[in-house]
Amino acid sequence: MNGFAATIPILIVVLSAIAALLAEAMRHPGERMEIAGFGLIGLVGALVASCFLWGTDAVSFGVVRADNFALFVNIILCIVGILTMLFSRDVVEREGLPAGEYYALTLFGISGMMLMAAAVDLLVIFLALEVLSLSVYVLTALRRDSAQSAEAAFKYFLLGAFSSAFFLYGIAFAFAAAGSTRLDAVAAVMVSPSDITLPLLAVGLLAVGFCFKVSAVPFHMWTPDAYEGAPTVVTAFMSTAVKAAAFAAFVRVFLSTLQPMQVHWTPILGAIAAATMIAGSVLGVLQSNIKRMLAYSSIAHAGYLLLGLVSANDDGKAAVLFYLLAYAVTNLGALGIVALLGTAERPHDQLRDFAGLWTTRPGLAGLMTVFLLSLGGFPPMAGFIGKWYIFSAAVQSGHVWLAIIGVLTSVISVFFYLRIVVMMYMTDETGAVARPAVSWPSTIALAFALLATFYLGVLPTQVLAYALNSISTIRSPFGIG
Repeated sequence: MNGFAATIPILIVVLSAIAALLAEAMRHPGERMEIAGFGLIGLVGALVASCFLWGTDAVSFGVVRADNFALFVNIILCIVGILTMLFSRDVVEREGLPAGEYYALTLFGISGMMLMAAAVDLLVIFLALEVLSLSVYVLTALRRDSAQSAEAAFKYFLLGAFSSAFFLYGIAFAFAAAGSTRLDAVAAVMVSPSDITLPLLAVGLLAVGFCFKVSAVPFHMWTPDAYEGAPTVVTAFMSTAVKAAAFAAFVRVFLSTLQPMQVHWTPILGAIAAATMIAGSVLGVLQSNIKRMLAYSSIAHAGYLLLGLVSANDDGKAAVLFYLLAYAVTNLGALGIVALLGTAERPHDQLRDFAGLWTTRPGLAGLMTVFLLSLGGFPPMAGFIGKWYIFSAAVQSGHVWLAIIGVLTSVISVFFYLRIVVMMYMTDETGAVARPAVSWPSTIALAFALLATFYLGVLPTQVLAYALNSISTIRSPFGIG
């Protein structure tokens, strides 16, 4: 199945982004227009198209492949996008964000993420990486009256450009070794290279580029500032969608194309995974800002995902996909609540802002508790099952020490999640705190995140089976490697 089939979900999202831009251009000043509807229509369409393409293994232009792996990631990204659109209806107007730009940039970013997951050429992966990166840079600075947002976006942009240079040099060395940037050609050379120098340089530089995007230590410096400075709904989006797309490309390149070099990159990525889990958990304990706390939580979760990548067995590969889905719905739910509680005057992202939330908003406090406990790995929620699969895969592959570090850092991270819970239930509210009303779209998004968190925790088998099926399609690109 060839032609444009593999790009249909991406094209649908791009068209919805263009529709959002046109709607904003035609909107009269002061006119209220539900621009989010264009995004919802496009994302639902892309989700349906991805389901219809399941099992077809369509290839477009020789560089975009809609195998089950890419389609599984598409489904995760569509879910993240839909939940983001539902949360945004309350937040965009309240915080005075330019609606047309916000929705269009979010959709363009998702299209780049989908392309990144489906690309089977290193240059196309780079182009997709830049599309999503530029969108997220601008989204981070979208609150134009905030110096903190501008500073966060500037830091993110500078470090992102620096990491892109590493990634491009990695592509250059891969091209020098294989004479092509296509993953199948690179994989063929990696099996028996005549000279190990160029492949090793390519592996190292590509790893740096990917580690920056997934917020792995020591390439994580941008994450706390970017998460704190960005509008909270943007923080929720980039902490889940960007991580899903980056790990999708990371897995495709390293667990398929570069798998023959596994003996060389496993020890390095193992050390990075350990440092990431430890730094994310320990530094998270020191934070009083919820967004910075969840930023370090995101770094720790990147370490757990790297643990699945280092395991390199089928269970580990499938666990990465399952974990991405579980983390996405859970983290979106938690940061969605933070966004919904904020106002234009006060973001309500400090730990003390959650004091007495159980008294004023028991529903939101209960939901926040569920999401935080899931992030901490409590059963019977999605986070527990995701970590169970990741740690089990690490033990099966002989990386017991990494699994032990993962368990210990999970215990440490529980402390800062429970700090928020204690603040909500056991601390009296200090002063009059404005708690904005929650609209029905946001209520639907929270309900879906809650159901998904418990469904993935109680009945994970079917989703894991789909993840295993997805992973089987990238064992070697186009049958070579």
